[in-house]
Amino acid sequence: MLALRLFLLISIIIIAGFVSGQDMIIPLWTEALPCENELAIEITEDENIGRRVAKVHSPEIAVYRPDQPNGAAVIICPGGGYTMLAYDWEGTTFAEWYNEMGITAIVLTYRLPHWESEECRDRVALMDAARAMRTVRHHADEWGIDDTKIGVMGFSAGGHLASTLSTRFNEGDADTDDEIEKHTSRPDFSILVYPVISMEDGVTHKGSRSNLIGKKPSQADIEYFSNERHVSADTPPTILIHASDDKAVPVGNSLKYYQALIDHNISASLRIYPTGGHGFSFAKDKENESVMFWTTDLMMWLLQMGLMDKE
Repeated sequence: MLALRLFLLISIIIIAGFVSGQDMIIPLWTEALPCENELAIEITEDENIGRRVAKVHSPEIAVYRPDQPNGAAVIICPGGGYTMLAYDWEGTTFAEWYNEMGITAIVLTYRLPHWESEECRDRVALMDAARAMRTVRHHADEWGIDDTKIGVMGFSAGGHLASTLSTRFNEGDADTDDEIEKHTSRPDFSILVYPVISMEDGVTHKGSRSNLIGKKPSQADIEYFSNERHVSADTPPTILIHASDDKAVPVGNSLKYYQALIDHNISASLRIYPTGGHGFSFAKDKENESVMFWTTDLMMWLLQMGLMDKE
């Protein structure tokens, strides 16, 4: 296993000439913004994790295009408990990493339920994620993307959003005048990293749950937003990454989703590491822990899924 990991790392170094960088920022909604708020975006700098984004008013995508795209693309949903976005820690740094493999990466700035009205808070993040998927599909030919190889990646609460998109997508509206909305919002694959999945007591991340559906949610809302309950035969292939000692988002979240995928005969991969805690990003400060290899394990999965092939 170690030899294979080293081989993959050497392979990445060899193809590092693919790397490019942020190419453009695109607003998701150019006309009427559904559930529009009156917020003014706040961006602060954290010396440990980089930019923290809160109070999102205008959702957007930052597109990172490699010089030689291989056709695959990943929409990245940073985490932050549905209160803020760890924009660099779980966003831009991964976009640059994907570019090294020839994969186009898109960092999503989505609206955060914590700051939204009671009427809109459980809707806005999914609206933005679905719109991002449709937007990338709309530009697929222009950006050198195969529209059957567009996936979603989410961290923590961003993992809840990514798994919600993976279970609540729709095929688009063929009758609309909005060309973007004609496209399906279904991801072709999902990468869920220490994800919030369930809203059930004993396993959920309470901060994410209260921000999304309130401090005293109904049982109906708990069940509706527990994504393990909504896996179907059409849910995309998925890899889940988690540490057993995660005290913020229990590993049971990934276990529940993995079992639901297996029950529906969906291609699923689960990587659980003994230690690593929560929010480890690239795990660069986990040099003596097994979680330090998680990105290599992800590369192996991408390779097996045909997402690192050169066109």
